[in-house]
Amino acid sequence: MKIINLYNYILLPNSYLYLRNDVAHGMDGKELEIDDDVIIIPTMSRITNNFNLDDFYRLGVIGKVEDKKNGITIIKTNDRIKIEYIEKVSDNQFEIKISPYETKKDLNNKVEQEILNKLKQEILRFIQNYEWSFFARGFIFEWKTVNEMITAINEFIHLSSEEKYHLLEIDSDKERCREIERIIYEFISVEKISSEAENSEKEETEKIYREHALKKQIEYMQKELDEMHPEEISDIKKFENKINDSGMNDIAKKECLKVINRMKQEGNHSQEYGMLYDYVDFLTSLSWKKERFKEIDIDEAKAILDKNHYGLKKVKKRIIEEIAVMNLNKKQSGSIMLFVGPPGTGKTSVAKAIADALNRKYVRISLGGIRDEAEIRGHRRTYVGAMPGRIMDGISKCGVSNPVVVLDEVDKLITSIEGDPASALLEVLDPEQNNTFTDHYLNVPYDLSDILFICTANEIGNIPEALLNRMEVIEFSGYTPIEKKYIAKKHLIPEILKKTGISKKDLTITDSGLDKIISGYTMESGVRNLKRVLNHLARCVAVKIVSHEEEKINITAKNVSEYIDTKEIKHDHAIKNKKSGIVTGLAWTSAGGEILFIESLLTKGDGKVIITGQLGDVMKESVQIAISLVKDLYPKKANLFKNNDLHIHVPDGAVPKDGPSAGITITSSLASLITNKRVDEKIAMTGEVSLRGLVMPIGGLNEKLMAAERAGIKKVFIPKDNVNDLKDISKEIIDKLNIIPVTDVKEVLKYLNLYK
Repeated sequence: MKIINLYNYILLPNSYLYLRNDVAHGMDGKELEIDDDVIIIPTMSRITNNFNLDDFYRLGVIGKVEDKKNGITIIKTNDRIKIEYIEKVSDNQFEIKISPYETKKDLNNKVEQEILNKLKQEILRFIQNYEWSFFARGFIFEWKTVNEMITAINEFIHLSSEEKYHLLEIDSDKERCREIERIIYEFISVEKISSEAENSEKEETEKIYREHALKKQIEYMQKELDEMHPEEISDIKKFENKINDSGMNDIAKKECLKVINRMKQEGNHSQEYGMLYDYVDFLTSLSWKKERFKEIDIDEAKAILDKNHYGLKKVKKRIIEEIAVMNLNKKQSGSIMLFVGPPGTGKTSVAKAIADALNRKYVRISLGGIRDEAEIRGHRRTYVGAMPGRIMDGISKCGVSNPVVVLDEVDKLITSIEGDPASALLEVLDPEQNNTFTDHYLNVPYDLSDILFICTANEIGNIPEALLNRMEVIEFSGYTPIEKKYIAKKHLIPEILKKTGISKKDLTITDSGLDKIISGYTMESGVRNLKRVLNHLARCVAVKIVSHEEEKINITAKNVSEYIDTKEIKHDHAIKNKKSGIVTGLAWTSAGGEILFIESLLTKGDGKVIITGQLGDVMKESVQIAISLVKDLYPKKANLFKNNDLHIHVPDGAVPKDGPSAGITITSSLASLITNKRVDEKIAMTGEVSLRGLVMPIGGLNEKLMAAERAGIKKVFIPKDNVNDLKDISKEIIDKLNIIPVTDVKEVLKYLNLYK
């Protein structure tokens, strides 16, 4: 009996093996002529004549040669055997000891036939699209067992040598049948996926070649069409012409041409074509060429500034200075100006007048509430829906490289998780950097150095210091009642009459009526609310005229309330003061100035300090400083604070209040309280105090003095360091007030007859 070793072959009992002559080898590793009965042993690797027992698996089968034809030997396998040992006796003689190895016969023939038929159908369906399927069908129908099936397709199954040997190791026919069933289903699934992938790859390759050929053909035909109809040239040709005429820098030109080449490759039906088109269209729509400097007529500039803006002498003077410097240096831009002032004082409209005076395009960019850095610097093009930032978008829309750009409400920027927009503005407003400003969407440098930037804000405190250092602050003071009256008569009323269609004959507003509107229905430093009230008045009048209730209407102080249905504003006025501990202070608000009353009271207690009126932390600190000062100035009265509770209140408790400028007022209120001496209600004061008793400077003096004049105050104490600010205060206000500069708290208390 000859011994055959097989490597990487499925070897099972009770099946047929179809062996090529080059597959069957003897124990010496040479091809073996097989005649009759054989012992078939699976090997772990391809062995040569140098072998040992570890090269063989421990199980094999007994087989019998049944036929030989066309170089194929057909062997019918029988039972499994166990290999005890193999020993080489001579060159071609081997001694082998084997023993039977039974298999558990637990598979019903009927069940096996059902599984076999089901697997045959699956394989037949799988091969039906192949050309050789007709020849394979007869071979498949000859399979009698599941074991025979798996050995027949041995060379096609993707199993390792160990996995194939594992089938022989299984002791149960039923378990082996299930494992073979799983292997065949897995084999069919893998082959289907591989076939589909191969077909898909082939189709994709053919599609790419076809698309490339079509693009070449379209490009050639488009070229011929462009030559035949130059007035209807393609998008790409238009962009190429724009690039040549744009004057863009080399970096931008290179990027633009790169994107155009991608457009050619993608074709106008691809998903990315629209995004690429938008980018090139935006880039070529920008003005890259430097505008020539034009001499500015200073007198004409002054006339334009004066035309629509009354007052603001200091502001106009500073603007004219800036224009003069630009004239001398032949430069398109100058300092970054920051207009700071209450709402409605003309900051944005003055910036528009500057653009008119310079005869340049005007771009307004509102920054209020912006919390995303990308709003300034743009989005990167990798994002869906990417857009340029507001700076570059504004420049694109105006069509020139040297507009006057107004960054409105720069103090309303918000820092959030999306970034810090204020930090993004640093490069925009820095003359040393903005000549190579790079918007994320453009991704190429753009020169902003010819742009005149003007910023507006209501308060400086909300602007980051790094940004504030790049700007020159120009303050817009509030308008006096006389200035508001002039602005209303010369500008607001004519404009409103024109918009509403009311003629000057149908509506007249007397000076007393206008005074009543300004004092009774507005509470602001600017004229925005005044314009709103006048608009409301005009609409009410329009209804009466259209309904023929009245033909000619004359508005006076007496009848103005008949036409304005809003409630009249009640400003605080100096009230007859009959108690000690009450002193009038002056406060600044974003809407203008107001007077406020500081009230203090001692009650029986154990020295607690009660503070009411929604005071902020800074104002609470002023209270503590004032208490310490009064204790120091009036040592004999110090026990009053120990044996009593001190209550300090600032009326209008619903309105938050903060700031240090009430320090002098709080100190005077406490001094009045403990000396039991009343302070004249016609006296008001403002100023921060220190523990040394010094009166330090404050802000918003103009608005505070206007509030004092409106409230009927006659005498005002201000810090001596604020005297220089008086030159910017309207003469009509200064003439109505007795303004007393002070440097020390004692000076104030002596004036009030509270300290000797």
